[in-house]
Amino acid sequence: MGNAIRSLYGSCCKPSTQEDSAASYGVSTATVVVGVSALARDLLSFEQTSQVPEGLSQHVASSKKTQAKWYNKLLQAWKEAQLPPRTRKQASRLIIQTLKEYQRTDVEGLLRFYGLPIPRKWVEIPDEEVFPPTQPEGVQFELQTFPVDARAVGDGDGLTVYADATDPREAPNVPRAVQLAVSRRAKARASGDFETADAHQQDIVDAGYRVFNGSNNEEILAKKYRIRLRGIDAPEMEMPYGKEAKVELTKLLQGKCLTIGVYGEDQFGRLVGDVHCDGKFAQEIMLRKGLAWHFEKYDKRPELKKWEKQARDAHRGLWASPNPEKPWEWRKNNRRH
Repeated sequence: MGNAIRSLYGSCCKPSTQEDSAASYGVSTATVVVGVSALARDLLSFEQTSQVPEGLSQHVASSKKTQAKWYNKLLQAWKEAQLPPRTRKQASRLIIQTLKEYQRTDVEGLLRFYGLPIPRKWVEIPDEEVFPPTQPEGVQFELQTFPVDARAVGDGDGLTVYADATDPREAPNVPRAVQLAVSRRAKARASGDFETADAHQQDIVDAGYRVFNGSNNEEILAKKYRIRLRGIDAPEMEMPYGKEAKVELTKLLQGKCLTIGVYGEDQFGRLVGDVHCDGKFAQEIMLRKGLAWHFEKYDKRPELKKWEKQARDAHRGLWASPNPEKPWEWRKNNRRH
């Protein structure tokens, strides 16, 4: 399974054919990080089948029995990590640290197999350097997404994202009914029974998932999540600067893979979290540009208050008005919205 999907992640921003028009569902065909997702899928496949990837033996000298030991160790290290690798460098460090007792040439071969960087000098890597710093207090888990389509951004503080359902942290939660629908849909399409395939596709969509095609027409299952940016409240679309806020958030996130530190769910079933992409913190951008309020009732982080004050003092965005209406007050006075 991992090898069949690996080519989707082989190039940067490489467009792909999508039979189900995934972009209209908030999924773009832009790149996902090379190597990291391929490694994650192969670890998931190993957990389910105890089989190592085909073709790995062309890169390493060790037997398949030894390779199986590697994947067992890597699977455990991945699961036990406070934060799984997000970048190629972090994935490389995980492999080197976990397999440090094995031959260097074999470890290098494994890194090449996944297109991961090989260090010029092999030194002991301290455990604390393997992963990023600890998440802010209250973060329950980290969500990695597929690139975001512009139509997935609903307003200045909310959007829809899709996460790879074959990731080891997602796969155990895929309902059996969805797994069966995916399998039956593929068989129906292979036999030319597109009416039945479409019915199964609708079952998948109704369950909160999507199936779309990768660069080599391999099928990718993705889970849908609705996201609410934590700690800010942007103007509603009917309010002044509501449209400007949506445009700014769209410009920031469109086509990007996001890292979302999830704190929990709100009363509407949305995941509430910190949204990061390309080293930028989305909440910071929205506050600094005067396109959102600090939602201090639910998030008392001082940096959010500071960024709002900077925009106020500079009269940026909505702060060009001397007394802009607060979105929570607007909603209270406009219940029908």
